[in-house]
Amino acid sequence: MCILFNIAAMQSAVAAQQPLDTEESLKLAAKLLQQSAGVFSFLKGNIMLAVHQETTPDLNPETLNALSQLMLAQAQEVIAFKCIRDEMKDSMVAKVCSQCEELYTDSLRSMQKDSLKHLWEREWISTVTTKQATFRGLTHYYQAKVCHENKAVGEEIARLQLATELLKGASTGRAAEAARAAARQLAAATRDNDFIYHERIPEAANLEPVQRAPVAKPLPPPSPPTRWSQGKDLFGSLVPAVVQSALQASDSRRAELVGTEVNKLREATQLLNTILASLNLPACIEATTGGALPDSIREKARAVREQGGVRALRSLMAELPELLQRNRDILGEADRMLREEAEADATLREQFGARWTRTASERLTEAFRANRDKYAQIIDNAVRADAIVQQKFRQHEESIELLSRSEGEIDADVPDAPAAAQPSDREATATLRTLMGQVETLKAERDEIETSLKDTTVDMRERFLAALSADGAFDEPALSAAALGSALSPLQRRTADTLAAQERLVAQLQEAHSKLMESHGGASGRDQALGKLCAAFDAYQDLTANLREGVKFYNDLTQLLVAFQNKVSDFCFARKTEKEELLKDLTQEASRPAAAQAPAHTPQHHRDVEPQVVKKEAPPRPAPPAPAGALPYPSQPQGMPLPYGAAPAPYPVYAPMPALYNPYATLPYPHHVRAQPPPQPYQAYQYPPPPAGYSQPPPPGYNPYQQ
Repeated sequence: MCILFNIAAMQSAVAAQQPLDTEESLKLAAKLLQQSAGVFSFLKGNIMLAVHQETTPDLNPETLNALSQLMLAQAQEVIAFKCIRDEMKDSMVAKVCSQCEELYTDSLRSMQKDSLKHLWEREWISTVTTKQATFRGLTHYYQAKVCHENKAVGEEIARLQLATELLKGASTGRAAEAARAAARQLAAATRDNDFIYHERIPEAANLEPVQRAPVAKPLPPPSPPTRWSQGKDLFGSLVPAVVQSALQASDSRRAELVGTEVNKLREATQLLNTILASLNLPACIEATTGGALPDSIREKARAVREQGGVRALRSLMAELPELLQRNRDILGEADRMLREEAEADATLREQFGARWTRTASERLTEAFRANRDKYAQIIDNAVRADAIVQQKFRQHEESIELLSRSEGEIDADVPDAPAAAQPSDREATATLRTLMGQVETLKAERDEIETSLKDTTVDMRERFLAALSADGAFDEPALSAAALGSALSPLQRRTADTLAAQERLVAQLQEAHSKLMESHGGASGRDQALGKLCAAFDAYQDLTANLREGVKFYNDLTQLLVAFQNKVSDFCFARKTEKEELLKDLTQEASRPAAAQAPAHTPQHHRDVEPQVVKKEAPPRPAPPAPAGALPYPSQPQGMPLPYGAAPAPYPVYAPMPALYNPYATLPYPHHVRAQPPPQPYQAYQYPPPPAGYSQPPPPGYNPYQQ
């Protein structure tokens, strides 16, 4: 059910992104919206059968009904715009717009329910309301055009008045164009009616409703068997996590075995080419007489020139330092961010001590540092490989440069051939030609074996699933080794056979070449020059492959390092945010004033007055009831110390005013006694009885402004 809901939401989102300016986009949008309406309608009728409990608000049947109505209204809207765009008959456009207005009315009624109103964004209800009014106005506008054709001027004016009123808020699009056209037609129709027709204009409530054309309809979703049978099951490849891990491990084993066999073949072929170059084969059997270049040298020189010659090699080699430095810079920047973050954390930890409670950077960056070291090791290995390539290029640079020239320049630099060959030379030459044919056959067989090795695949999925279902667990190394062994063992035997055949073939080549050299009295200068050219061609092929592989390696490594740097940057940003929050908390804690403590000793101004000793051993006696007219609050004589526990600790106690000071002594209050009352012993407060009344004069000693 959730999948169907997501499909419907995705269909509506794709429909909303259509430009609606072409025939295809309009059809696609209408189709997707009708399919979305059908899915929501299907969910509304089946959700309670599938979910036997209270649903979430988005899967509530009322919500699904509102969504279905909204999708259907939008589909009808697309169809209405298509009718307007295609300039269909005004009566048909009016019917389509009338149906669209009705659908938006139903959708608005559902969306405004109290149980659903809070689910929509604030703009949705106002948008639907605007669309409802817009299509009502379009309905009256196009129906007014029908009335104009039928010479019903009064009804035309009434409908144009409604259209103008309903469309006046439209500022863009076809609705705005219709609003301006309705205003112009209303003015013209009113003028004609005033001077010519004099028809009565009916009230809006008396107008006949426009018929509706329900073109858009909910398209029911296809049944799962029909849909899934037509395409690939998207979830058919899902397997348990343990099987997925085993499949990845098995693929790694297969890649390792295939790589080992391929490396054996390539190393053997490279060794064979080196031996042939040292023996000046096949050039020596093609240059027994005459001064022209052998055909093999001509073909090799042509191949070198087609690939760009020495200039292409130098261009590739010039790219490596730049790519290497770029990777070093990326890795260095990541290392700098990790180092600075660790240093900042260590500094603050030393500053705040135990209050710096967040996790240390060394524990969190262990994986980052391990990856950094791994990438640094990879770069070091690449640097050593670059050095080997550069050394090989310097070794064959002159010969490669000679192969990059024209045939005439190459022929001028190669010495002439020796005298005519003797019969013994012909026999040795024929033997070498036969052996060189076997060399080419061996190389072709190795190419076929390498291709077969790379194409070999072993489907371990079913085997792992069967073993897991049978025993609950399985031994991946054993199963993978058995399956890979049976699949790769024939190719491995063929690889071993080619290696053994190469050893025999090399021995025969060396023996035949020795006989040829004995008949010539040793290698001539021409043989040595041609041998260097053959070795240069092989070196050129190897260098081209190595340099292209190196460029690809550095580009791939750049992507990995950029991803690593982004992860480090995100980590450092998160740690920086955490650090700032913790620093803010610590700073606020340090700036918060501590609670004031009660003074340990009696202040000096309290010592000057003889305090009244309160015996702590005797419990306090209840105070006698206050006489009528007494003060509503117990008075504290000035100069007396506060009793134990009476003064609030956080606030300071100020020194009392002089005993005879009264700022209001000069006021004419004859009934006030200015003298201070005698000191009274400390009493616990008791609520006084209600006052007797305010008609009697205050008692002696009463002072409303007592300090």
